[in-house]
Amino acid sequence: MRRSFKIREPQTVVRAILGTLVLANLVAAGLVLFPPGGSAEQLERERVTLESQLRSQLARLETTRTHAAAVQKGRQQGDDFLGKYFLNNRTAFSTVLTELETAAQQTKLKQRDHAYTLEPVEGSDNLSTMSITAAYEGTYQDLMHFVYAIDRAPGLLVIESLSVAPQTKSDVLEVSMKLNTFVRDAGDTGGE
Repeated sequence: MRRSFKIREPQTVVRAILGTLVLANLVAAGLVLFPPGGSAEQLERERVTLESQLRSQLARLETTRTHAAAVQKGRQQGDDFLGKYFLNNRTAFSTVLTELETAAQQTKLKQRDHAYTLEPVEGSDNLSTMSITAAYEGTYQDLMHFVYAIDRAPGLLVIESLSVAPQTKSDVLEVSMKLNTFVRDAGDTGGE
């Protein structure tokens, strides 16, 4: 027994519509029971977890920004320190000589001789220590003024050693001192 289906028959059209509606109801029921992305409770738990992770990441970002700002400030202060207190190696010898001559002239200390040595600072590619050995003659008062003038000099001059010997039958002292200062390479702009 063969039945032929005719699309134009009302029973066939009603059956097709009912079948489509049943299929649509099954799909809708499946979406209600098993929603894509999870149930409302699952989505709420996921939202809370993601918000917690977001707060944690924002706190970490703020900490990183604070550290980066501190590093930048430290780098700037280091560059300022190098620029202010470390001499440029192209002009270091003339700068130190000028500072010492000016201090000696202002304090009436007589300059005798100077010797300079330049040694690299261990662990640095662009910093050196300049050692200056100098000899002077003058009174104790002149020497105190000279030490004060060196202390107030714009560059960083450090008196490493100072020895004084009186001349016979006079108030003039023979002064021998060793000073240190720091030098950076001319190509170094202060930390780069």
